[in-house]
Amino acid sequence: MRRLLLIVGFVLAASSCITPSIPIPPPDPSQMTFQLQGDVGSQSASFSYPMNVNYEDTIVFVFNRAKGIGVIETARADGSVGPTAPVRADLGDEMVVSFQRDDQTVSTCIKLREGAQSSTDYCSP
Repeated sequence: MRRLLLIVGFVLAASSCITPSIPIPPPDPSQMTFQLQGDVGSQSASFSYPMNVNYEDTIVFVFNRAKGIGVIETARADGSVGPTAPVRADLGDEMVVSFQRDDQTVSTCIKLREGAQSSTDYCSP
C-alpha cells in the first residue's frame, strides 16, 4: 500500500509540472500599420502594432517574402511594437509578421499597402 501511495504521489507531482501554455492569437492585419518611405522601386517600410497584452515582451519578426529580408525587434512591455527599423519593401510585397514567446510562434502574412493593412488581403498559399 505504501508503495502504491508513493507511485501515485510521484505521478501527481510530475504531472503538475507539465502545465499547458495558453496559445497566443496570430496578429490581426487590421491592427498592423506599415509606413512606407522612399521612392517607388527603392522603398522601405516600418511596422507598428498597438498595445496588446498577448504580445508583451515577445520577439517580433517582420519578413519580406518577396525580397528575402526582414527585421527582428522586441515588443514593449505593453505588447506594442514599433515603428520598427525600416525593411526594404514595395507595395504588394508579401510581408510575414510573427510574434514569438517561449515555445510559441504565431504569424500572419499580408500583401503590403500603405498605412493600415487589410484583413482580407492575405498572402497567396
